[in-house]
Amino acid sequence: MTYAKQILGLVGWLLLSFVAAAIGAVASVQAADFYQQLAQPSWAPPSSVFGPVWSVLYALMGIAAWLAWREGGWRRQRGVLALFVIQLMLNALWSWLFFGWHRGALAFADIVVLWLLIVATVLGFWRVRALAGALLLPYLGWVSFASALNFAVWHLNPQILG
Repeated sequence: MTYAKQILGLVGWLLLSFVAAAIGAVASVQAADFYQQLAQPSWAPPSSVFGPVWSVLYALMGIAAWLAWREGGWRRQRGVLALFVIQLMLNALWSWLFFGWHRGALAFADIVVLWLLIVATVLGFWRVRALAGALLLPYLGWVSFASALNFAVWHLNPQILG
């Protein structure tokens, strides 16, 4: 694979990851205000934490996908890269379910399936290239935390999050 193709691949995977971020961000335009109005568990972080954390995680996701892609391209890594794309779509959907449409139960169902897909993607990437799988571990950790937070906030706010 040429150097130019590798650079284009990196840009492409980063772009795909940040497009998913942007789709979720559209639903989250008023997220900070909405988040402040919700009853939250004592361990909930301030809304200002989420943007920087997610920015780093999306960058790591794009790099991880690129590393897997470099091992034979889409043709050879189709299954695990498709899994990556599907989990990205569920990731973007979560923001719409929770912040856009205020559907706590559906957001929780989405994040549980997302978590399972991230585990599968970590394992698949790890088999292709260990570093690619390892780069997704912070994402898995954050989504694990976010799952617990989603559940807690949903149950503390049934009148708002249906």
